[in-house]
Amino acid sequence: MSDQLTFAAYKGVEIAAVVEALGALRIAVFHDYPYLYEGSLDYEKDYLQIYVQSERAFLFSVFDGSKMVGATTCIPLTDEAAEVRKPFEDAGFDISTIFYFGESILLPEYRGSGLGHRFFDEREAHARSFGNFELSCFCSVERGDNHPAKPADYRPNDAFWLKRGYVKEPALQSIMEWPDIGETSSSAKNMTFWIKPLNS
Repeated sequence: MSDQLTFAAYKGVEIAAVVEALGALRIAVFHDYPYLYEGSLDYEKDYLQIYVQSERAFLFSVFDGSKMVGATTCIPLTDEAAEVRKPFEDAGFDISTIFYFGESILLPEYRGSGLGHRFFDEREAHARSFGNFELSCFCSVERGDNHPAKPADYRPNDAFWLKRGYVKEPALQSIMEWPDIGETSSSAKNMTFWIKPLNS
């Protein structure tokens, strides 16, 4: 790990320039438990177009030399996919006032140095900059306590998220699909949302 990490921010169409690097990083990090993601770069490049096409989408990234080693994204909930919007629409939220936080990912050797907090700081500041968003949210996968792939030393991020002021809302759930490691087709995963008022 270099002592000379650099940071870069991208908005909307600017994200297109680093879609391949972001996709490769997502595949590397989400391969591990609890996501167990059997990713493909072609899928990633297609999936990430939702950020390229949103003028208010934001990517904050960390580079070690020319390699992207960390990244975090956010996007207005109105610009997200239907399965992300639906739980909030069904619950009667005004989704035009909600910012959705996507991935917050770091290669293992770069963790523990405060970058996780930096990622939340950057996303929350971006969402607040528009002046009309009231709530931030993200979702996490539910794997259950006895999943066979769960490492013995696994620690969930719940304590970190609670410290950041986020509250888990079991009533806000979605189903997302991706292929687990070793699978050739996607399977459904339960996702639970966490929310936080942006003015808190």
